[in-house]
Amino acid sequence: MSSSRPGLRLTACLLNISEARRKYIVENVAKAALLEKNGQKHHEVSVLNIFSDQDYNRSVITIAASVEELGNSILAACVEAFRSIDMEVQEGIHPCLGAVDLIPIYPLSGVRVEECGAVARSLAENLVERVPGCSVFLFGEADLPEKRSLVQRRKQLGWFTRRDFSALEPDLGVAPARRCGLTGSRIVLRDGRGIKKDSVWQNTRNTLS
Repeated sequence: MSSSRPGLRLTACLLNISEARRKYIVENVAKAALLEKNGQKHHEVSVLNIFSDQDYNRSVITIAASVEELGNSILAACVEAFRSIDMEVQEGIHPCLGAVDLIPIYPLSGVRVEECGAVARSLAENLVERVPGCSVFLFGEADLPEKRSLVQRRKQLGWFTRRDFSALEPDLGVAPARRCGLTGSRIVLRDGRGIKKDSVWQNTRNTLS
């Protein structure tokens, strides 16, 4: 993908998945983001980085794409992650609520923050259709009308305390299931003032072959 193409409106996603120890799974998830439905390489999608932490057993896959194609790219990656990661046997020291644990979407060039929120909501709706047992909790611009922050939602959901999640009602999808974990995906959009580093993202860099 070339950002020099006139009129190309760019967005990015830092897709957090609950796997780092099996490198082939992480790479398969990243590769799924790059392919169109016909199996051809998508020219408006790039995987920029993969950060993995063995102790956390968590990886962050940075995906950049046009705003029109980002949702489909993330959806394909999420479907592959749900197919490959079983939360009933997942282990790691980092708090973890889902096979796909966090899907932050950011505007990069020529895209309004509200548009990213719309991409996030559409992605959430598609996820619950494609992945049986997927539960979705929204925040940021995707969480309308409240627009609750990531910190607020984590406190409400007991993310750090690893509480009993069975009684929680997701914003979209069915009640949390053990295999997929609590979230399925939590769709988030930050405020567009730049990507703030989080400790979960300061991990070992891997490159996708």
